[in-house]
Amino acid sequence: MSTWVVPGYTESLELGSGASGRVVLAVHADTGVRVAVKYLSESLRTRPGFVHDFRAEARLLGGLQSEYVAGLYEYVESPQGAAIVMELVDGVSLRTLLTRQGPLDPEAALVLLKGSLLGLADAHRIGVVHRDYKPENVLVETDGSSKLVDFGIAVDAGTSAGVAGTPSYMAPEQWTGGPASCAADVYAATATFFECLTGHKPYSGDNIAELALQHVDAPVPVEEVPAAVRELVRRGLAKEPDQRPAQAEAFVTELEAIAGAGYGADWEERGRARLAALVALLALLLPSARSPRSTTDTARTVLSRAPRHHWARSWRPGRPGMLVSAAAVLLGLLLTYGMRHASAGAGEPAADALATTTARAGTEAAPPTTPTTAPTPSGDLSPTPGVPPSGPPATPTGRPSASATDSPTQSTTPSEATTPSGATTSTPATPTTASSSPPVAPAVKNVAVSAFRQTGPTTSTATITVTTDGSGPISVTVSWFTDNASGGAGSPDGASQTFERSGATQYTIPVDHTFQNDGCYWTVQATTTPAPASGGASQQILTRQCEIG
Repeated sequence: MSTWVVPGYTESLELGSGASGRVVLAVHADTGVRVAVKYLSESLRTRPGFVHDFRAEARLLGGLQSEYVAGLYEYVESPQGAAIVMELVDGVSLRTLLTRQGPLDPEAALVLLKGSLLGLADAHRIGVVHRDYKPENVLVETDGSSKLVDFGIAVDAGTSAGVAGTPSYMAPEQWTGGPASCAADVYAATATFFECLTGHKPYSGDNIAELALQHVDAPVPVEEVPAAVRELVRRGLAKEPDQRPAQAEAFVTELEAIAGAGYGADWEERGRARLAALVALLALLLPSARSPRSTTDTARTVLSRAPRHHWARSWRPGRPGMLVSAAAVLLGLLLTYGMRHASAGAGEPAADALATTTARAGTEAAPPTTPTTAPTPSGDLSPTPGVPPSGPPATPTGRPSASATDSPTQSTTPSEATTPSGATTSTPATPTTASSSPPVAPAVKNVAVSAFRQTGPTTSTATITVTTDGSGPISVTVSWFTDNASGGAGSPDGASQTFERSGATQYTIPVDHTFQNDGCYWTVQATTTPAPASGGASQQILTRQCEIG
């Protein structure tokens, strides 16, 4: 196992591990903030495809601004390893909650579904499909709210990315390798909702092929859920994608109407209180209950098979099911041996570790004399290595704010898993090292600006990539300009952002900006200290309001 540690952090204990890596509770040296660091496993780090996906996950999280998704603070890549530093949420996984407390009351299940659906909705809004919604990837906080984690196999909507997901929650089109769709996330969320209500998954099988056939062809078991929510389950588990809500946001609207009609206007208040009470019973499992200074603390990951439910055995596939049976057997082999992130098969659980915290992500960079950074990056998923903005939230004096000192989360009881999910924590600052002489600044080999795009009437996002020949400290300054003519940079727009980086040879910094001035052309420019031979990089776009035709 690799002993590489992200510079600037002190590791406390391992929260969990799985086929694609491990998640560690760590403390940011300068601020004392506890974070969860997700390390890509040493074996996968040597395989370009997995490194590409790991970078893409970090960049996606950086571009996803949502209070319902655990946020990214930093991505670090060096010759010794790669890691994602995330927000740490003080809560337990839904899998732990169901394992310890059993099925949920309908109001509690509806509140939990709504919260995580809102996280999916924010992802769907920028064209991202999660593809792995399941109880392990939903965190329930102490106040009864929930957050969605682990975008390890997420892709752009419409991407033909092959068979991927966790079998018990995969939509019919996922089994056949259809294009990724938001409706598939709706299906997985509904399957999880079904499990919250009944204590078991909607379909079970003795092997992967049988499970595939049931998802593709078996009737939706709505009779097992309370009558008030049967239509919600029927819609969400519909076999055809066009018979489900197209996106999570539309499903939330249906959920609210059905919940209000079935359980009264105060259903959400009651459900949230019930969830908070259940989490309180598991207080010793909360990250905040763990001492980050302990050298003997270890996180237990319980690997256990969920009890089988054989009620579905009497079902026999109809004509559509028989037509896909051969394909299902092949898909079973695919999922067992070739599925991404080394899923061990339908019946064999793998570990998922989740951690989160209440610290806020996204702080605007301070003036150049106090270089703090904000994780306000792009949703572009192109494979560029590096580090998104780091640096703890700063008060006007430049000191870390008190709100950035929140709690960790624990590892979860995994069932069938596709990727070990990460944890997240409050914003970390630039890694520092103690030495008698100052570190030598490296030469900057290349600076690039990519994925510059307009995200709203006055907002934009871009990604800055810097490559150096050493791991010493560098400074990256990002400036914004507006103009009514193409070609030149134009007039400066707002303050520049400055980011300090060290400890790696490649950095990716997703940034965003709200433009204050009018102008048909927007430009983003990146320079570094030390300066590169090229002098820097810039990119210009024509805004949508000025496009002709």
